[in-house]
Amino acid sequence: MRLLFITNTPKIASIADKAGVDWIFIDLEVNGKQERQSGRNTVISSHSIEDIKKVKDVIQNSKVMVRINPLGEWSKKEIDDVVNAGAEIIMLPYFKTADEVEQFIKLVDKRVKTCLLVETIEAVKKIDDILDIKGIDYIHIGLNDIHIQRKTDFMFEFLADGYIDELANKIKVKNILFGFGGVAHMQSDLLPLAKDIIAEHYRLGSTGVILARSFIDTSNINDYNLLEKEFIGKVKELRDIEKFLLNKDNIFFAMNKNIVKKDTYKVRDIIRKNKEIKDD
Repeated sequence: MRLLFITNTPKIASIADKAGVDWIFIDLEVNGKQERQSGRNTVISSHSIEDIKKVKDVIQNSKVMVRINPLGEWSKKEIDDVVNAGAEIIMLPYFKTADEVEQFIKLVDKRVKTCLLVETIEAVKKIDDILDIKGIDYIHIGLNDIHIQRKTDFMFEFLADGYIDELANKIKVKNILFGFGGVAHMQSDLLPLAKDIIAEHYRLGSTGVILARSFIDTSNINDYNLLEKEFIGKVKELRDIEKFLLNKDNIFFAMNKNIVKKDTYKVRDIIRKNKEIKDD
């Protein structure tokens, strides 16, 4: 499974690279994001195009993926600048139509790989038309914005209620590699458990996941050597879970799906109860 990690700090990118992260994720998206995710525990990045070269200069095995802004009059220049800076994959966020995807593919013009961030209900509804477009290399399904649009109480309801299954199957039919969401570290007691989420990736045929902020905390570093040791250890734990899953059958994955569903609705009900208390 491809592991994605968001950072624009060269030292941290180097550590992630050594730990086995596949794609270092530079995040340039700012347009409209603050308004969409207002009041939520999300991060609006302060990354810049200059960070692409800084990060690329210190990594050996990882590829550099850059999330640009949603399509607009700025996109041609932004894409050209990102390509020239050395990006190897460009991700288009928050699109709603096949026309937007087609424009994006044309602007990239086969110079680097393309990745679509499917994170709007409109894009999900138009997925058949979108998947007919040539030149899509990867797809990542974003849980957060879809969760906001669906007005669900908890992000992982996307998994629990089966909303993702049909979408994943359609992408697989087109032989396009895809991933979804983020994951915490394997020892986290957050529900659903990270190991169970990874099993859902395997059940659905996903081949990529973002290492979330809860996977490893890089916000306040006092010792980079300790961070490197911790990062390598946590990636190994994740890879060990993957090895465990390789020989599991459909019965195991069906049981695991039910566990994720049960845990998700348990968290959802807690969130709803807390909302009711606040409203009172």
